[in-house]
Order: sequence, then C-alpha cells, then structure tokens
Amino acid sequence: MTNLHDTAIDTRARLMARIDAFFASLGQGINAYMHRKSRMDQIEALNALSDSELADIGITRDDIPRHVFRDTFYI
Repeated sequence: MTNLHDTAIDTRARLMARIDAFFASLGQGINAYMHRKSRMDQIEALNALSDSELADIGITRDDIPRHVFRDTFYI
C-alpha cells in the first residue's frame, strides 16, 4: 500500500523528469540552430570572395559546401 507522501514524491519526480527532458530538447535545438547558422555564415563569407581569392585558399566555388562541412560528412 502506497501512502500519499510516496505518491506525491513519484509525481514530482515524473514532473521534474519531463521538465528536464523539455529543456534538454530545447537546448539541443538551439545548439543545432547555432551550429547551422555558423556554417551558413562561413558559406556566405566564402561566396563573397572572388574566384582568385578562393583559388588562393585552394578551393573553387563549387567546393564551398564541401569545404565548410568537411568535418561533418565524408565527401
């Protein structure tokens, strides 16, 4: 037989777990957004360079996405 105190503790623990899960998900979403935004900023900066400036750093315009995401994908 469970008493009212144990039930209240279980309910509170479940509620705290749900709140923790919510904020963990929110944090992951914000982290993913910031990571993506950072990459898009890199792409925009490289696209702003001239073809000769890109050649100086060893990439072509077509290589920009591959260059920016090189640590994420095996391309």
